[in-house]
Amino acid sequence: MEWIVDGLPIHPLLVHFVVIVVPLAALCAVLSVLWPAARHRLGIVTPLVALAALIAVPITAEAGEALEEQIAETSLSEAHTEIGGDLLPWAIALFALAALQWGWFRFFTGDGRWAGRVTSATVSRVISIVLIVAVVAVGIGSVVEIVLIGESGARAVWDSRLG
Repeated sequence: MEWIVDGLPIHPLLVHFVVIVVPLAALCAVLSVLWPAARHRLGIVTPLVALAALIAVPITAEAGEALEEQIAETSLSEAHTEIGGDLLPWAIALFALAALQWGWFRFFTGDGRWAGRVTSATVSRVISIVLIVAVVAVGIGSVVEIVLIGESGARAVWDSRLG
């Protein structure tokens, strides 16, 4: 596939989308798991935003690998490529947890279709707490990973030009 648009590499454009959608998905997931009013307002939007992030991450990585083949390799660009590959597991976990928490709170708690039929109140509470901890941890981890990748990419592009 050609990763060039109008003579320019598409990777920087895709990066800007990922830099917005991954933290947005993390924010939506954390708000949804911690704040019932946000959960009801966001609804299915949270897992859909996380799905957009999951789809965008490998496409952006592929475009980055294509760009890497076109530029002179440096230790900084190699470091950026390596750390960039670490985002996909975070995106997978973010989507899985966003979908899981949406389904859990929609169907198994409160007024959900199967609330109280499948699990006891204690088990339901434990599952909710585990989801809260997991979503918050993955939300924070995915945003930290975005910052680390972005910082390494900025260094790869600008270090030799400014230094």
